[in-house]
Amino acid sequence: MRAQLARVDAVLVQAVIAAALSFAHLHDVASAAGQDGWKAWAYPVSVDLLLVAAWRRLRTGDAKTAGWCWFVIALVASLGANVATAGLLDLDQVPAWLRILVAGWPAVAFLGGTLLAHSAPTAETDVEAVKNERSGPEASPESAPQPVIEPTRKPSAVPVPAALIEHARKVAAEHHARTGTPIDVPALRARLGVPEPMAEAIAAHL
Repeated sequence: MRAQLARVDAVLVQAVIAAALSFAHLHDVASAAGQDGWKAWAYPVSVDLLLVAAWRRLRTGDAKTAGWCWFVIALVASLGANVATAGLLDLDQVPAWLRILVAGWPAVAFLGGTLLAHSAPTAETDVEAVKNERSGPEASPESAPQPVIEPTRKPSAVPVPAALIEHARKVAAEHHARTGTPIDVPALRARLGVPEPMAEAIAAHL
């Protein structure tokens, strides 16, 4: 147990050190490019948030291409700052192209974060799409699911012809498609013109 905690602590310490160094490098580049004060500190926060959003999309989302695209963009921004502050760039004489990149980064980060946060399809949308595709725009009463009819009382053992049961199913489906509610025994009796015991016996077969 202690050995496992020691390994976890080492990983966390390494992650904190790496994040702090990268954060400081991004701040230094932004400050050298003319973004002073709180603005220089906001740049590393923006890069790290975009990395987190892209990584979350890669772990949980469906659009892997978008996740990888924005993850690479944020990673290049972070690695570029690390390399630039390693002596390969004179921070006292920042080139114009770097000033343009730094000035345009907030818009890029905002676009990437918005797309990553709001473009993932939800499970409810997928379910509704499948239901609509299966049902189709024009479903006939015969193809619709038969509504369940609850008899007002226990039906008596009245013999019912098969043809009458089939006709009653069509009447029940038509009533359900027109009103949105299952047909009850009195309505079924009125539509078929049969006695109440016969209507209850038919309802028991539906």
